[in-house]
Formats: sequence, C-alpha cells, structure tokens
Amino acid sequence: MADLKARPRPTGAIATLGRTGFPHVTSTTKGEIDIVTAPSQPGFSPLDLLYASLSACLVLSARIAASQMGVLDRISEITADVTGEKAAEGLSRVAKFNIVFSINGDVDEETRRKIVDAAEDEICTVSNTIRGTPEFSTVISKQD
Repeated sequence: MADLKARPRPTGAIATLGRTGFPHVTSTTKGEIDIVTAPSQPGFSPLDLLYASLSACLVLSARIAASQMGVLDRISEITADVTGEKAAEGLSRVAKFNIVFSINGDVDEETRRKIVDAAEDEICTVSNTIRGTPEFSTVISKQD
C-alpha cells in the first residue's frame, strides 16, 4: 500500500542558542519556532516537538491511507493525540509513545483499523524512523 509518489521537499532544521534565552529553530524551508523550557511556559519544548512530529505525520499518513483505500470522501476528520512516558532508568528518553487515533466519518471499525495500521506501520516516516535505529553522523565545526 505504501507506493507513494511524493515530491521531494527540502528538510532539516537549525537550532541556535546564546548564553541566555531559549533555542530558536529555523527550518530549511524558513519556518521558525521558539522553544520553551519551563513547565509553565506556553509553547513547544523539544519533547513536544517530537510528539508533534509524530502526531502530524500520523494524521497525514492516515489521510493518504484513506485515499488509497478509496474512503477519504467518507471521512470528516482525523486526529492523533500523542503523549509519552519517559524512561524511569538509564538514558533520558521516551520509553513509550501513547497514541489515541480518532477517525470521524462514515467508516466501520475494520476500515479505521486498516487506516491506522497503514499510517503507523507503512506510510509515516516519523514512526518508521522512531521504530528503527537511524545512524547519526555528527560533525563539529567552530564558527567565529
């Protein structure tokens, strides 16, 4: 089902942080977001962005799956509420992602399940990446 013909889009982000203040992130396509760190501050923390990336990718992927299955015209809304649980031991990381999908419209439970399965397991680049073990290639450069 995951035979996608997506146009390539530039991807990537640069985060900048001074001695004080908060990180400012700019995407390759010139999107911008300021990151917050205090629990009471409104806005996105780095962990929120991880959950946001997964939830956005899942709903987009579910829409693609519904379209491929020929049922998109019967769906009014798709949501993916993503939270997580941090590991109690070891490295600071998310040990478990909790995902609550909602697919509103005139589709049965079996079709909803097929849409979610295709979105999570085949189409969503973010979920596929999190489930995998991507390599990291890090270069350190000094800029004056």
